[in-house]
Amino acid sequence: MTMEQHTTAVGLPRAMLYYRYHTLWSAFFQELGVETVVSEPTNREILEQGTALAIDEACLSLKIYLGHVAALVGKCDYILVPRVSNFGRHRNMCTRFEAMPDLVGNVFRGAEQKFLTCDIDVLEKKDEESAFLEMGRVLGLSAKAAKRAYKQAKKAELAQYRVRVQKQEALSRREGIRILIAAHSYVAEDPYMGRAVTDYLRQSGVIPLRADLVDRETALKRSRELSPTCKWEISREILGGIAQRRDQVDGIILLSAFPCGPDAMVNELILRRVRGVPMLNLVLDSQSGTAGVETRLESFIDIIRFKEGKL
Repeated sequence: MTMEQHTTAVGLPRAMLYYRYHTLWSAFFQELGVETVVSEPTNREILEQGTALAIDEACLSLKIYLGHVAALVGKCDYILVPRVSNFGRHRNMCTRFEAMPDLVGNVFRGAEQKFLTCDIDVLEKKDEESAFLEMGRVLGLSAKAAKRAYKQAKKAELAQYRVRVQKQEALSRREGIRILIAAHSYVAEDPYMGRAVTDYLRQSGVIPLRADLVDRETALKRSRELSPTCKWEISREILGGIAQRRDQVDGIILLSAFPCGPDAMVNELILRRVRGVPMLNLVLDSQSGTAGVETRLESFIDIIRFKEGKL
């Protein structure tokens, strides 16, 4: 490559919807020859940076997200900040995902940084494919190339997700204490939030399962068993996952980031509707210490072992 040539680089904040879409995004840009720059895993510095940029009432996940965006400013041509409003009627996302580009644009209005948006709003006739074609157009690429890249990326995403679901199925059949974690992927998989919970369960000899890692279409249908009116897409997937797994597990952990509005409502619904399974409602915030979380997890595991006569 000569000095005059420049490969466009798109930054991917490792937070929020990154954990749902990272395979799709990365494969799409790779197919188009666009470089991706992913922020480092969440650490204390990222959290503190995001907290300083957010209003006090923002949820922990949003504070972390802003910290990841800040970490990418000036390191790439564009930073991808998706807007995902809905996937159709009664298939809404939390309003923070709808407002994210506006929010980020205002928080970083003083920075000389360009942002790229993947705008999904099926009720306004903006489906996923059209959102990716628009991203390609903004990057100066042809519609044909963007469409081909999207199709290849979608195949990669579906294949990767299928493997993850199959691994969960295999885990659900293993002998031992099985605990279902009901959480958004960006809470469960973030190393500064939920990953510590999963790690502790494994170290304690428990088999952790994820309510959100099930066939999504089946989960959306089965979510009606617990709530026929829940309108948040990811919450419905989690509800459907609980409906599918509750007879296979010894306990359920409701894991959320303070103060998530949808989770506060949905977790209360789960506590009232799901009977016969021990449950722990674990809310994480920026002040949470791992010692306190581990103590509650240890007690929860002991309760399950005592109930099953293994303590």
